[in-house]
Amino acid sequence: MTTTPFKFLFLCTHNACRSILAEAIFRHLADTRFIVASAGSNPAGNVFPETLTKLQEHGYSVDGLFSKSWDDLKDYQPDVVITVCDQAAGESCPVWFGKAVKGHWGLTDASKVVDPFERNQTFDELISLLDARISALLQLMPAELSASELSAEIKRIGALS
Repeated sequence: MTTTPFKFLFLCTHNACRSILAEAIFRHLADTRFIVASAGSNPAGNVFPETLTKLQEHGYSVDGLFSKSWDDLKDYQPDVVITVCDQAAGESCPVWFGKAVKGHWGLTDASKVVDPFERNQTFDELISLLDARISALLQLMPAELSASELSAEIKRIGALS
């Protein structure tokens, strides 16, 4: 019996830093039961360079990562959509997200930190936090949870620090 992989989508308005980090970390940690993508409502068109550098420093692959619009994913049909920036959380999601369970994990935007030392530290903290949250998320059996149970779990995991 073949089962369809459960699909996750991480959203950040510009899809240049936080959602890219989440996508790369998720891909690294997930097994074949899951598929992940990231996108933005107003993509920057390129990934913030330090995002890729820091991912590589932490041992994550950056292959295939690029800044894209959620309009580019109309055929993706995610089961779960998690916003990782407060601006994206307040935006109206496209109709094609359908019955996807939605959650929000507000994260600091390392690309906006001006001081190089602080930006480096912020990236390290974000990567560690996303690794912990995504690891917890992957321990769930989302296909076996109701939408309200899954929503509650995503919220609980989003409170991990």
